[in-house]
Amino acid sequence: MSVARNTLVQSSLTLGSRILGMVRDILLIAKIGAGPIGDAWATAQQFPNLFRRIFAEGAFASAFVPTYARTAEAEGMEAARDVAQEALRVLFAATAALTILAQIFMPWVLLLIHGGQADDPESYGLAVLLTRITMPYLTFMAIAALLSGVLNSAERFILSAGAPTLLNLSLIPAAFVAPDAKGTALAAAMAYFVAGVLQAGALWWGVNRQKVRLSLIGWPRMTPAVKKVLKLAIPGTIAASGTQINIIVSQSLASFEVGAKSWLYAADRLYQLPLGLVGVAVGVAILPRLSRAARASDDGSSRQTMDEGIGLAMALTLPAAAALMIAPVFLIDAFFTRGEFLPSDATMSGNALFHFAWGVPAFVLIKVLAPAFFAREDTRTPMRFALVSVAINTAMGAGLFFWMKSNGQAGFIGLAIATSIAAWVNTALLALTLMRRGWYVPGARLVSGVVRAAIATVIMSGAVWFMLKNLALIRAELWNSRIVSAAAIVLAGGVIYGFAALLTGAIRISDIRQALRR
Repeated sequence: MSVARNTLVQSSLTLGSRILGMVRDILLIAKIGAGPIGDAWATAQQFPNLFRRIFAEGAFASAFVPTYARTAEAEGMEAARDVAQEALRVLFAATAALTILAQIFMPWVLLLIHGGQADDPESYGLAVLLTRITMPYLTFMAIAALLSGVLNSAERFILSAGAPTLLNLSLIPAAFVAPDAKGTALAAAMAYFVAGVLQAGALWWGVNRQKVRLSLIGWPRMTPAVKKVLKLAIPGTIAASGTQINIIVSQSLASFEVGAKSWLYAADRLYQLPLGLVGVAVGVAILPRLSRAARASDDGSSRQTMDEGIGLAMALTLPAAAALMIAPVFLIDAFFTRGEFLPSDATMSGNALFHFAWGVPAFVLIKVLAPAFFAREDTRTPMRFALVSVAINTAMGAGLFFWMKSNGQAGFIGLAIATSIAAWVNTALLALTLMRRGWYVPGARLVSGVVRAAIATVIMSGAVWFMLKNLALIRAELWNSRIVSAAAIVLAGGVIYGFAALLTGAIRISDIRQALRR
């Protein structure tokens, strides 16, 4: 299957999950709002969201797939199954132990990520309770991650891409079971536990369908194969999760400004859309092909795969980033302003979204460039770059946050700026290292395609700006509905970009047909 077709499978299922995720967030944010309870709820989601993005969105699988695939090719499927089973038992034991320890020490753990509100016993106590409830999600996601890696190695992407939908299906009912913000937050936290069970169960069924029989029964053993997996997986997971770690750092600093966590969370829900739909999908789709090319020392195939992946990612990401920059407050207001989430909250969140938006291409490129290292079983180099970006984000974020607050400005906006700068530094380090080692040099066709996509993005941006200038007329024709008007403008912008991309040659009909036939 081609990169485009595999990406289409990933993106289509992820799109369905993200649409449900938007419904989930619209409902929950309206019930919980911004403020002490909203901040406690945002804190309780930090660990589950980190684990979901690390595991369910392919970071762990990116490190596991090359080892599993190499074992299957060299020693057969039975040997690969043994590697997966032993790794599964070790991973389950480690994450279960970590979850138990977290339950005991949670009041002290949260000092690191919610310390700014430690002097508010009610808000801090609620954050501790909610995070204790959501913490077991880690163990279920660890199991799901390894099972996804087994499926992805066989280029079976449908179930691993569709499983996150179960999280949204579990959380949506939580918005209706309690009359107040605190009760809603408690119900949603418990829904995370239910979702973890369902996701792990669905992927277990899928792996059994591939006739790979695994079992959790038995003592975990650190066999040589498991040590090799962990040696690659631990730094690889850190490497692929640099952006998510930076988000955790930013949210921790934001705890010193009441409401800031809630505003950043709402912005996060929008700018993460292109990252999940494009960056993760392309990264997962190209990894098996890059791994095969690396084993065969086929540099030509590797470069072609990278060119396809980056070209596709930028053609889809540039217009999304531009739209988020042009209309950040408009989009936040349209989707989230209702109930306990006020227009003033939308303004604050939109200000942060603008600065996240210009970092979106970098967030996506990290997901596409890192697999070129993972395919060669080099997970340490991208891990080092991820840690550099975390250091930059922490130092710059803290500096901007407290400097802006001391000058009477919203300090949390500085956190968004630092996160985007750190992502661009990470991207530059990955790209320059690939070129210096001779592992990848962009082709002329890729450069031309990105320029053409940028031109098409400018055309789309002009059209979106014109529509926003005439927003009153558009709303009058659409029942004065903010959300319907926003959806119409987004859809129109997408159609205009599609035509502009065809006119400029950024996307060619012949390429689409050829990719889908392969």
